[in-house]
Amino acid sequence: MEKKNIDWSNLGFGYVQTDKRYVSNYSNGAWDEGALIDDPNITMSECACVLQYAQTVFEGLKAYTTESGKIVTFRPDLNAARLTASAKRLEMPVFPEDRFVDAVKQVVKANAAYVPPYGSGATLYIRPYMFGINPVIGVKPANDYQFRIFTTPVGPYFKGGAKPITIKVSDFDRAAPHGTGNIKAGLNYAMSLHAIVTAHAEGFDENMYLDPGTRTKVEETGGANFLFVTKDNKVVTPKSDSILPSITRRSLLIVAKEYLGLEVEEREVYFDEVKDFAEAGLCGTAAVISPVGKIVDHGKEICLPSGMDDMGPVTRKLYETLTGIQMGRIEAPKGWICEIE
Repeated sequence: MEKKNIDWSNLGFGYVQTDKRYVSNYSNGAWDEGALIDDPNITMSECACVLQYAQTVFEGLKAYTTESGKIVTFRPDLNAARLTASAKRLEMPVFPEDRFVDAVKQVVKANAAYVPPYGSGATLYIRPYMFGINPVIGVKPANDYQFRIFTTPVGPYFKGGAKPITIKVSDFDRAAPHGTGNIKAGLNYAMSLHAIVTAHAEGFDENMYLDPGTRTKVEETGGANFLFVTKDNKVVTPKSDSILPSITRRSLLIVAKEYLGLEVEEREVYFDEVKDFAEAGLCGTAAVISPVGKIVDHGKEICLPSGMDDMGPVTRKLYETLTGIQMGRIEAPKGWICEIE
């Protein structure tokens, strides 16, 4: 299979149209068989439920070329399960989880020429999503839905390596108590747009959101979970009912415990504790881990001992181990790697 003529080393993190995408429609209480199609455009009513009431959920994962030349994806079964939880919360029909994984395989195989070669630093980003498509003017769930997956080759999230970022404690709440913060709904990300634009305008890279109930506990950023390392090398991540259950975070905790022999804790993390941590990072699909060097709380700076020049030593070991598993350099736990035949 001949690869597309793309300058892989200079790819940004943006949309590049590929040849095929997967589409399945839900109508009269059932999903159709689904198919790969060529047309990247979507036609819908001006009154489609997704446009009026934001009834849409999505996922994000990647396909990689391993050291041995195989094309694989990372734990797509967990993306399928998370989409199920998201769909149920927004009163949407569940797309069967086995079909989800099969659809991912189909669309990656059909776009194999766009999967960047091993060692390029680039990957194929995979975006499954579902939305209410029939006209709805009263506030209620749609009757008809469309499930789609597109792919796009992307470069490394950080060009020239992951340099520690500076984040601010946000005055905004990302989610409401008992709201939708723990699902991957488009409306959650819309809520974060003003806050991130404001943060960038003020010279910060990201926001730290505190719990909406008491504003004393660390939750997450607009699109990633937090990970902290104590001065005695314990890995700690916040636990809350209103943060997204990140697949990357869950995987990193297993890597920390099973591969690196570190103690791990998933618990409530009070903001007052942050000044005592040795390292901090944001974890998610796009960057795996983004190191945090400084946190600013209304002018008061918290400088992590790991500094602003590079990842801390534990964070780097976590990053290198997980990416080594994804790229086939390190043996993966059973079921983590899904090979595209």
